[in-house]
Amino acid sequence: MSSQNPLRVVVAGLGNMGRSHALAYHTNPGFQIAALINRSDVPLPDGLSGYGIRRSFDEVLRDEKPDVACIATYSDSHADYAVKAFEAGCHVFVEKPLATTVADARRVVAAAKANGKKLVIGYILRHHPSWIRLIAEARKLGGPYVFRMNLNQQSSGPTWETHKQLMQTTSPIVDCGVHYLDVMLQITDARPVEVRGMGVRLTEEVAPSMYNYGHLQVLFDDGSVGWYEAGWGPMISETAFFVKDVISPKGCVSIVMKEGVRSDDIDTHTKTSTIRLHSAATGADGKFVRQDEMLSMAGEPGHQDLCDLEQAFVLKAIREDLDLTKHMDDAVKSLAVCLAADESVRSGNAVKL
Repeated sequence: MSSQNPLRVVVAGLGNMGRSHALAYHTNPGFQIAALINRSDVPLPDGLSGYGIRRSFDEVLRDEKPDVACIATYSDSHADYAVKAFEAGCHVFVEKPLATTVADARRVVAAAKANGKKLVIGYILRHHPSWIRLIAEARKLGGPYVFRMNLNQQSSGPTWETHKQLMQTTSPIVDCGVHYLDVMLQITDARPVEVRGMGVRLTEEVAPSMYNYGHLQVLFDDGSVGWYEAGWGPMISETAFFVKDVISPKGCVSIVMKEGVRSDDIDTHTKTSTIRLHSAATGADGKFVRQDEMLSMAGEPGHQDLCDLEQAFVLKAIREDLDLTKHMDDAVKSLAVCLAADESVRSGNAVKL
């Protein structure tokens, strides 16, 4: 394949993320959209309306023989769709979470390796310059760490409908938690050894077997600890809904959000506003040696910009034959922690990893 020829890509699933990824392909000359796939008609943004929407992923793979498959469907179909795409000769970009079981996640990774194709998982924060900086500053501090993280969303109307659809297969602490467990695992080189979870079903609008508020705690083998909290729905509080804080013996690094941001604003989920660096160092008088440093993140990318960066990475991974072994292993590892938390919620017992 000539490096000058655009890669033909199909996009399965046209929710918020699928449409954003499709726009990224539409504007990147390295890609050519071969088909958009969704089980029902949905409104398409400017730029995508000319493509039309097809129904069958299997038929599109057979008829179009694409180079790349982007899978942004509901979580329970990710593994099967990805394996089909690999067996049809495609590279694959799949939204997080990679799968709904660790066995399925490993099956997808094995299929990528067996077919000699690239697998990129949609960990959007890995492409965000501010989060890259946060991780670098935290690693400078050294462990053991305390990770304090959450992303609660007070959702209503169409956003709540989307959340209810997601909760047909995946709890909030798994769907969103994989991002933040991935951040924790990039900061510490320690191994997660135990996970505890708790959850509450705060509405009869989700199945009795599902919960729309969850909290997990993870213990690492170097003594580091972390927690992650996620709740969705019209009853969720807007108070302290966004906490990103990493503490070590030498100080802490935190994200400070602007006043008045909304928890269901998709750009709020990735924008950092300001990174605050605090040093624990004190002088002979017991007072802090230096004031906290505030790193302005003005001009950082928005949600669509980040999707553009993700798909640019997909193109680079294919064109330059990047080794994605660690990328894939990290995705399985963070998913395993979140699924263990979900198991703990349901069993009431801590889960050893």
